Amino acid sequence: MHRRQPYGRSTIADYFTLDLHSHSTDASDDAGGTVEGYLKWIVARRKKGFQIDGIVLTEHRSFDPTVDYSDIAAQYGVTVLRGAELETDVGHVLVYGVDERLAQEFDFASVSLPYADLFRAAKEFGGFAVGAHAGRPRIGLAEHVADRGVSLDFVEAIEQLNGGSNAAENDRATDLAEAHGLRGVGGSDAHFVSAIGRCLTAFRRPIHSIEELVEELREGEYHPMRVEDTVKSE
Repeated sequence: MHRRQPYGRSTIADYFTLDLHSHSTDASDDAGGTVEGYLKWIVARRKKGFQIDGIVLTEHRSFDPTVDYSDIAAQYGVTVLRGAELETDVGHVLVYGVDERLAQEFDFASVSLPYADLFRAAKEFGGFAVGAHAGRPRIGLAEHVADRGVSLDFVEAIEQLNGGSNAAENDRATDLAEAHGLRGVGGSDAHFVSAIGRCLTAFRRPIHSIEELVEELREGEYHPMRVEDTVKSE
């Protein structure tokens, strides 16, 4: 069973919710959801009382700095930011704040990037890296920590709640975070429209740029949650 996060005296309305992990037909060849399709779905979900404030597109093994979703984001009133999902020797990694220095240092098309170097460089170049779907076999950090004893010295946060992972895998990620003092985020890992926003990260401050996202991931207050937990009570 998913472990819900307590709000204390705060309500969901006090938080800004972002889906930190999604893929679109624009750049991920295994995705069926378009960016506009995602935004239309979010608008429809909002009308039913769900709170989804924005998404981050983390396309597989690529990042095109010329792509700009600001117009369509403004049209639908949804924050749309961009990152990348890269593949390392200990599983997949979500990177936010990608710049040309990172792209020059690493071959984004590789499926076995050195994880410690990637985590370290992302931070050094002004970004932030998160271990994706950490509880999944092979492509998540937990298995590599348990079976190979890999170091988490350069890891600050993992995807604790992933919409494409099962409950046991998400619980395994939670156990990893708690055991090693890692911060946790949530993302849908959406590849099709109805999956967008399924899992989210709740931040205490609004985020409208990738720079603000990186700052909050580094220093802010946040936690993973499911979209069902965002429904506003009467």
